[in-house]
Amino acid sequence: MEYEYTIINSDASSSHELRSQLSNFSEFICAGVSNNCTDGLNLILKEIPEIVFINLSKDSISCFSMIAELHQYLKCTPLIIGYSNTKDQAYDAIKNGFFDYWILPLNEFDIRKTSFRLQKTQLKVENPYTTLCLKSYRDYRYIDTNEIMYLKADNNTTDVIMKDGSIINAYKTLKTFENRLPNNFIRIHQSYILNTNYISRINYGKSICALKGETQLPFSKSYKENIDSLKKTLTKSTITTLN
Repeated sequence: MEYEYTIINSDASSSHELRSQLSNFSEFICAGVSNNCTDGLNLILKEIPEIVFINLSKDSISCFSMIAELHQYLKCTPLIIGYSNTKDQAYDAIKNGFFDYWILPLNEFDIRKTSFRLQKTQLKVENPYTTLCLKSYRDYRYIDTNEIMYLKADNNTTDVIMKDGSIINAYKTLKTFENRLPNNFIRIHQSYILNTNYISRINYGKSICALKGETQLPFSKSYKENIDSLKKTLTKSTITTLN
């Protein structure tokens, strides 16, 4: 999984150190850095990251106030990870629902433990949005996710295949979309994410998912758990006959 993050930190050198440490973990992708809570709130609302790192060493009151305000604007808020020179803010961080709290100086072990906790938690939660925004420089394209049949990896870009047969190129890796799309999208292969609303057949013998129409997509053993979960979900809402 990949997690986009933002940093709110008034200390530029500390922000640089955090980015440097996180660069050793391929799952973390920086979406922006802010040096104060006001700009930080704007950055979060603009980028909608999965994770926000906040330095609580200075002006922690403003930081906690910003987190409280964030809930007014977002139905699904990012996970918040705080860090500080001391444990003084740890209790307030827990009260405010922080996912984790680090004591400076930063170290690889703490980051690695948090990374494993993130994987275990699985950030994919109910996504209230059905419009996907594809950003490329100053070009913003808005797509109704209900019109998407599947997504296909193409090196470091992604092809978005629409139900009308058109293909939209996105300059992001497939992993970027995995935890951002609504819950009716699942990863079935290293190269494919599909919209389960278009599923017409699951063939375990040939390891193929057929979509409405003539499209067939392979699924791999590493994602069989997703296929099994999908089958159970679909079976609950169908009339089943056994041959």
